[in-house]
Amino acid sequence: MMENNVKKILIVDDDVSIGEMLRTLLEFSGYKAIVVNNPKKVEDKVAEEHFDLILLDMRLSGVDGTEICSKLKESETSKHIPVLMMSALSNADKTCKAAGADDFIYKPFEMDDLLSKIKTIIG
Repeated sequence: MMENNVKKILIVDDDVSIGEMLRTLLEFSGYKAIVVNNPKKVEDKVAEEHFDLILLDMRLSGVDGTEICSKLKESETSKHIPVLMMSALSNADKTCKAAGADDFIYKPFEMDDLLSKIKTIIG
């Protein structure tokens, strides 16, 4: 029965090593994490499974993460899911929040800072 209490996070990052590192760290911290490296598969994944949070990189190959965020926030199936965006670009926080992101973290970040933001958003 414990499975139901585990929060599920979708990680969207086209850098496979970063995605896997985040997955490992989040799972070590008690979350269930799934990585999507192809930004075009995000909406399908969200339609297939329930997620408590989406951790979304702003710079994805061929796609702007803010466009994905906007689409997720406009969709009936996903608009309730909090989106935490991440980027190394300066002033990216304003752009991401304008696209509907619930929160933002600058890369590179300390894992404790990320976990603290996640805890604030989904507990």
